[in-house]
Amino acid sequence: MRDTKESRLLLVLLIAIAFALITVDIRGGRNSPVDGARQAAATVFGPVEDGLSSAVDPVGNAVSAIRDSGERHSRLATLEKENAALKAKLGSDDRSRSRLNQLDSMMKLAGEGQYGIKGAQVVAIGSAQGFSWTITIDVGASDGIKRDMTVLNADGLVGRVTTVGPDTSTVLLANDPDFTVGTRMEGSDELGFASGQGDRPLRVQLLNGKAEVKKGDRLVTFGSESDKPFVPGVPVGVVSRVDPSGGGLTRTLYVTPYVSFTKLDIVGVVVQAPKKDPRDEVLPSKPKPVPTPTVTVTVTPSTGANQGGGQSDQSQSDQSRSDPSQTDEPQTDQQR
Repeated sequence: MRDTKESRLLLVLLIAIAFALITVDIRGGRNSPVDGARQAAATVFGPVEDGLSSAVDPVGNAVSAIRDSGERHSRLATLEKENAALKAKLGSDDRSRSRLNQLDSMMKLAGEGQYGIKGAQVVAIGSAQGFSWTITIDVGASDGIKRDMTVLNADGLVGRVTTVGPDTSTVLLANDPDFTVGTRMEGSDELGFASGQGDRPLRVQLLNGKAEVKKGDRLVTFGSESDKPFVPGVPVGVVSRVDPSGGGLTRTLYVTPYVSFTKLDIVGVVVQAPKKDPRDEVLPSKPKPVPTPTVTVTVTPSTGANQGGGQSDQSQSDQSRSDPSQTDEPQTDQQR
């Protein structure tokens, strides 16, 4: 359409009509004279709008998913860089090599469970904090650490964060008497609650009093609501003893934890929970049974011993013949 004097007048006229209709519609309220026209337009153009919306929504959802995925990968990339910096900080001497091995094993466990972790070092133990089983680690609020985050290491569950400072945090260990975590049995999925007992095995109360459990069965964390304080699937320990079932509502187990709480050095704080429960994927491989060797002993008589034995028997026989007193037959009066 050309920009002429007539086209400009037509545009002004259409705008004036539009404003007039809007004014009439507003003043008319529910009884607006243009309500019928509005409904007719909705009938005609409504399906078209729905179709366009259906076509656009998947695109919007895909863009949102890509954006969320990008943020997640960006967060994981940042964590990987921070853990790499920790590796460089540890150095290359014997002690540091041990720490590097711990960090590598912990990163492998985190990868299997899809946990986003922040690596840390233990800098203090908790005897000064009321003789509770706690440790202090060298990461805090400035590193993104928050209260009630799961703490693990290369072996399994270490504890949970209870206090957060700017650059350090306090972790309550899983063997502390005040510590409780929901557990799930490998394979059978029997649920229970594990409590710390200091330097003794964890005490687990299974919810099913008739559950079939045996020595050697393994447990992982069940997980908490919103993954706090515990994410699911972290290895807890191995059943070492089962109390005889007394017909109660629960059943008591004693579990040897995977983690050695007196040898903690490198740990990881789970700052990003997995999108799905890893179930039993993070548990270590079961050790293969070692066959018991069978030793067979065969005794072979010596030739020299046989000949010696024969000569001895012959001597005793000759002696018996020469000495009448050695015979078993009774002597006659003439012989006497």
